[in-house]
Amino acid sequence: MIEVRELTKRYGSTLALDRLSFQARPGRVTGFLGPNGAGKSTTLRVIVGLHHATSGVALVNGRRYADISRPLHAVGALLDTGAVHPGRTAFDQLACLARSHRIGSARITTLLEQVGLRDVAHKRVGGFSLGMRQRLGIAAALLGDPGVVLLDEPVNGLDAEGIRWVRDLMRTLASQGRTVLLSSHVMSEMALIADHVLIIGRGRLIAETSMEGLARRFRRDVLVRSPRRHELGRILRAAGASVAFEPQGALAVTGADPATIGDLAAGHHIPIHELTPRGATLEDIYLDMTGQAADHRAGGGGSR
Repeated sequence: MIEVRELTKRYGSTLALDRLSFQARPGRVTGFLGPNGAGKSTTLRVIVGLHHATSGVALVNGRRYADISRPLHAVGALLDTGAVHPGRTAFDQLACLARSHRIGSARITTLLEQVGLRDVAHKRVGGFSLGMRQRLGIAAALLGDPGVVLLDEPVNGLDAEGIRWVRDLMRTLASQGRTVLLSSHVMSEMALIADHVLIIGRGRLIAETSMEGLARRFRRDVLVRSPRRHELGRILRAAGASVAFEPQGALAVTGADPATIGDLAAGHHIPIHELTPRGATLEDIYLDMTGQAADHRAGGGGSR
């Protein structure tokens, strides 16, 4: 488990983290979301001891990272895909890390195959694409078979196949009881990976919820289609819901959830052809919560 308590980090007069507190628990993928500059990378670097907090504490399984005797076996992290020696091969890059923890070459070979780099294991990293470096960084994070995995923007530079592979890998790691914390600024991607989300802005925690709970919190109405829509509308209004008639024979219902609408229709033997909860897109929610919506719209030109 990762536990961050009242974490504050200052760089001179700049406040990067402002009393940030959260937990990332085992057995689920926790998405760590925020716009660029929100403090995500700083938080991850404090957790693994690369930056020192001004105040507060970050713990991994109840201990500071500096107090963990064999850190690769406890925590695996991908924070910077550029932190590799371009003259080394992929195999040698992992071997240098493995020696410090007495990890054998068989583990390296297995991981290179797992991340799809077996055929380039003995090629120099300097010639790798960004996506290949991401895969190598994930292999390095998993080298010690850690119980806690931290990845900063793990799908950056990956093609569609690579993104799907990362999703599947993260879910597998979580299902094994590991703690998985992924940072990103892309809400749509986290919606497909994360079970739980932490949203930060300007170094502070804005929201902590399940992805389902986040979507439910911003639900607007329920779209209903029925061949007896006028009769259904009267029944729903009598039950206290608000009903508006939309084009193509649909009803927009507020004040009643899908289960209630379905039960009322069934009780009056009214057929339902569609029952769809509607809400803001996850991107809209994210931009609104992080205070970026105005800037996003202003810079969007004429695109939709």
